[in-house]
Amino acid sequence: MSDPVIALVMLGLFIFIILLGFPIAFTLMGMGVGFGFYAYYQAGQELFDNRIFYLLTQNTWSIMSNDVLVAVPLFLFMGYVVERSNILDRLFYSLQVALRHIPGSMAVAALLTCAMFATATGIVGAVVTLMGLLAFPVMLRAGYDQKLSAGVICAGGTLGILIPPSIMLIVYSATASVSVVRLYAAAMLPGFLLAGLYVLYVITRAAINPKLTPPLPKEESEVPWSKAFLLLAQAFVPLAVLIFAVLGSILFGLATPTEAAAVGALGSLVLAAAYRALTWPRLQEAVYLTARTSAMVCFLFVGSWTFSSVFSYLGGEGVIKAFVLGLDLNPILFLIISQFIIFLLGWPLEWSEIIIIFVPIFLPLLPHFHVDPMFFGILVALNLQTSFLTPPMAMSAYYLKGIAPPSVELWTIFKGCFPFLAMVFVTMILVYVFPQLHLWLPNLIYGR
Repeated sequence: MSDPVIALVMLGLFIFIILLGFPIAFTLMGMGVGFGFYAYYQAGQELFDNRIFYLLTQNTWSIMSNDVLVAVPLFLFMGYVVERSNILDRLFYSLQVALRHIPGSMAVAALLTCAMFATATGIVGAVVTLMGLLAFPVMLRAGYDQKLSAGVICAGGTLGILIPPSIMLIVYSATASVSVVRLYAAAMLPGFLLAGLYVLYVITRAAINPKLTPPLPKEESEVPWSKAFLLLAQAFVPLAVLIFAVLGSILFGLATPTEAAAVGALGSLVLAAAYRALTWPRLQEAVYLTARTSAMVCFLFVGSWTFSSVFSYLGGEGVIKAFVLGLDLNPILFLIISQFIIFLLGWPLEWSEIIIIFVPIFLPLLPHFHVDPMFFGILVALNLQTSFLTPPMAMSAYYLKGIAPPSVELWTIFKGCFPFLAMVFVTMILVYVFPQLHLWLPNLIYGR
């Protein structure tokens, strides 16, 4: 077999092995070293003189010394501390009281809480699970429609992938060599547009069919404005100030993403202490979870870079590029096909694996089709929302089902996700048709 054929066998074998459930990072490293030993082998050389071992150590050192990736554990730590500070219940109740006169106020409050908490943590499973424990039973007891309530929790909990300070965008920026600062600015309007469409959908459904979202009891709706303002000041404002301070310092060039993440991590500790939720066991758990998740991301990078280097050296990247270019696609068809592939990959894989392993396959093709890597990254971030909402592997639905009352069926949760899934596709189309949605803010702040 020729080297390009071996490269394609390498890719097919990798996909087959990960579908069997083997750890992805170590599968990448193992296959990279195994096939790399063949690719770089020279007759008569000693076993450990093979260049694949030098490549593996160099990739490991490159990941360890990457300034952009230092922000990942800091943002993760910020998220885990906020998650364990009992802020969520205060935030949900304060928004519920403040929005009490809006149709579907409880669902809107749950969406805004999900969006804000997902932004602060960036951890989809944690947000969906916590909101499923806190807001979902409250909505069901109030008589809210099961499908609508489930869709609100599942869709709102995934927004942290897109809205800065998104860890996914940091990983994409390191993979695609795109400025994470400009990427954050580009994601702001699409992220808030998607969240706004979710809220608009809920309010419209509630206004058309009030039975879906019964009004709050009189004793809960008649809350003085002074009390509502005080609740917001205690729960919403501190977290909002922390998030906007971190984002603002990044967007306006006051700090690098890594420096802003460090300030955010410190701010989360101060916030947890202010709410009297900063205990030693919670701090230990936050540090442990941060180290575990950061190690997973770094090992994925090491494995992916080793695997892709060997794959490219054998000629696999050239075969795929030649095949795609031979289809004579226009830029629109290329974007549709690439996003459809990413949509399908979202069923069995996590976002981190898609970004680190499969997105680099498309990156060399972007210049040929005159596609801006930043624009492609925004589309990918929007697309990955669907991986959490699309059956049969809609992880948000499974997170919610795991803690929902037994009377709530999994198919009911799936049906609740469908309207929100449609709005993700609408947002992707709007971002393509109106490029200023992702270009306006970066151009305004940083120029062209």
